[in-house]
Amino acid sequence: MKKFLLITIYLITSVAVKAQTVEMADVLRSSGKIYVVVATIAIIFVGLTAYLFMLDKRLTKLERNK
Repeated sequence: MKKFLLITIYLITSVAVKAQTVEMADVLRSSGKIYVVVATIAIIFVGLTAYLFMLDKRLTKLERNK
């Protein structure tokens, strides 16, 4: 039953996402600015990942000292 529910939710959301057209994305893609957006998101993601990794190292070091 749980698998059926998950599959149903996945199908409904995938159909809903494909039904939407985003005009802003089309404009950004046609002007070539979409690469700036993707690069900005990638930089933010890498920064957050590095921050979380460093934070985990610090916490592990503090846990060992106690």
